[in-house]
Amino acid sequence: MTFAADPASVLPSLALLSHRVRVLPMDAASLVKMPENTILFLDARDDLATAKTLCNLIRASGLSTPVLLILTEGGFTVVNSSWGIADVIVNSASPAEVEARLRIISEHSTGNDTVRTKSQQVSSHNDDGQIRSGELIVDTNGYTASLFGRPIDLAYKEFELLKYLVQHPGRVFTRAQLLQEVWGYDYYGGTRTVDVHIRRLRAKLGGEYEHLIGTVRNVGYRFDPPEGSEREAQAQEQAKQSSHSEQ
Repeated sequence: MTFAADPASVLPSLALLSHRVRVLPMDAASLVKMPENTILFLDARDDLATAKTLCNLIRASGLSTPVLLILTEGGFTVVNSSWGIADVIVNSASPAEVEARLRIISEHSTGNDTVRTKSQQVSSHNDDGQIRSGELIVDTNGYTASLFGRPIDLAYKEFELLKYLVQHPGRVFTRAQLLQEVWGYDYYGGTRTVDVHIRRLRAKLGGEYEHLIGTVRNVGYRFDPPEGSEREAQAQEQAKQSSHSEQ
């Protein structure tokens, strides 16, 4: 995938390969709409400052999409590890080099799936339908939620919104995506509905815990698990594995 208007004009060799390429506008909202197992080609030949801003936004959004930065020879003097990219490639690279870099990035990303699951997906889902993230418990069977044992009085859509966010910790969703996933295709209200429900959710979580629902500027919202949730989730996972091994 690329943010360029014409992939062949940016990286000519890409047009000679069999990979499926989609073109996206070069803005923040497009980042969270990328399908899984995507490698993002980012055209940084003429505007390194904007490319760096987008790279920083990708990291801040918690997205795991690997970025392959397309540069001219002069750009190599500016880019460093702080950009958080998977690799860099010069725009005149041969088809063989492009294919090799794509293969290496793809294999590396697949190898990191297990680590990513443990480090980022820190909400645990029990067999009884309870999703636990720290002291926040969302009961998907009973349609109830509690924080530190205190019930949270939620309307139906508020509960559905909280449940969806907690099920995908650290992942950023646009307002349009949340509207589609929580309210459904047949809902004709605007995205402002999402903002209203987010405000209500934060108010009901209370001032000390409203930060659990984070805002990613110019993109959307995400659930930020409370501190200590990762250790708890890993402990529960280890307990499950020990139980299975004993059986």
